[in-house]
This record gives sequence, structure tokens and C-alpha cells, in this order.
Amino acid sequence: MTLKNKSSLNVKITPENKCSFCHGSKCCSYVTEALETPRSKYDYEHLLWQVSHENVQIYKDDEGWTIMFQSKCTHLQQGGRCGIYEVRPQICRDHDNDYCEYDEPAEKSFELFFNDYESLHKHCKKRFKKWDR
Repeated sequence: MTLKNKSSLNVKITPENKCSFCHGSKCCSYVTEALETPRSKYDYEHLLWQVSHENVQIYKDDEGWTIMFQSKCTHLQQGGRCGIYEVRPQICRDHDNDYCEYDEPAEKSFELFFNDYESLHKHCKKRFKKWDR
């Protein structure tokens, strides 16, 4: 992938320089945690409680169910650089940006996505025919 910058020079975007082109530091604007696959009404009731909170979303992709908290890292500096880069946590060090949110939005791979109580509740009513009884 190449990008034409303001001085009209072609710049090849690589994993080493990609983060400097990413506006909004997408990978540092949320936290995710894998969930057990919900099976029972009780499991879904728990998810409904979680997604009822601000900035909490739930999705299912080919890796399973995940809860996502939309919350920027407190160490992000203006311009999107990491303020603790040299001592950042191991999970940040392990992050692979060969193919990341800069290349394609993560949402594109979501099979199911619930951003609020209403969207998950609608799914629950379809999944369990006797949901409201």
C-alpha cells in the first residue's frame, strides 16, 4: 500500500511506519475480552446487563464472542503517539499491525454486533421464542 503525502512524494506504508499514518490510534481506543459462547437465557441476560452500560459493545466473529469497551488508552499523547512506548505492557508490544484497523475496519468481520440493549434484546427474542414469557 502506498500513500501520497502533502509534498506529493509516494510513501510505501509498512508495519514499521503504518502507525504514523493512523489517525485516531484505532488500536488504542478500545479494550476487548473474549467471552464464553452464550447458550442459555441466563447467559444472554448477563450480556444484556453488560451492553446496557455506556461504551460497551458485544460482537461475534470467526474467533467467537467478544465484549468491547470503547475507551482510549490514557497514555496516548496528542498526535496518537504512546507516552510510555519504552515501557508499554507486553500485550502492546505483541500487537501485530501487519493487517490491522488501518487496513480495514474490524467491524467488517463481525457476524453479529450489538451496540446497545435494544439490538441484543431483539436478537434474544429471535433466538429464544419464549424470551418474554
